[in-house]
Amino acid sequence: MKLYIAIIAILLLVGCGPDKEPHVKSSMYQSVSPQEATLVQSGKNKGSCGRCGMNLVMFYKTSHAAELDGKHHQYCSIHCLEDHLGEGVTLKNPKVVDVDSLKFIPVGDAHYVVGSKKRGTMTKVSKYAFLDEKMAERFKAKYGGEIINFNEALEVAKNDFKH
Repeated sequence: MKLYIAIIAILLLVGCGPDKEPHVKSSMYQSVSPQEATLVQSGKNKGSCGRCGMNLVMFYKTSHAAELDGKHHQYCSIHCLEDHLGEGVTLKNPKVVDVDSLKFIPVGDAHYVVGSKKRGTMTKVSKYAFLDEKMAERFKAKYGGEIINFNEALEVAKNDFKH
């Protein structure tokens, strides 16, 4: 009995140890390490989506950014960007993370792979962006989906929650 209690205690202690990055689930395709992420917002909530509050490092590969009234906004997904646009605001300099380089690129230069087997953010229909069309083609060949431009991906995002 003492051995059984000791084993349980050890397992509990091991399970309670600190993670290297407790806020990032490495099994999630959208996630990166905090060192790889570029956060464009400022203030105490700079690591959270400006619309829904989700963790931007955890959902970095689907991250978008834009400016409004001189202030930088970052979104966990094209859905949250579209949600902000739906309020009738005009966002300047919209960008998306290039999955390959993890750098922000203008949305007009992006090739979106929509509907891949990789899980999306705030949607059942994934949307991942690539600067290099060949990289988008490789991703599509491996995970499926369709390659479209930003405006088409934005339309898909608008329909994400319609029934």
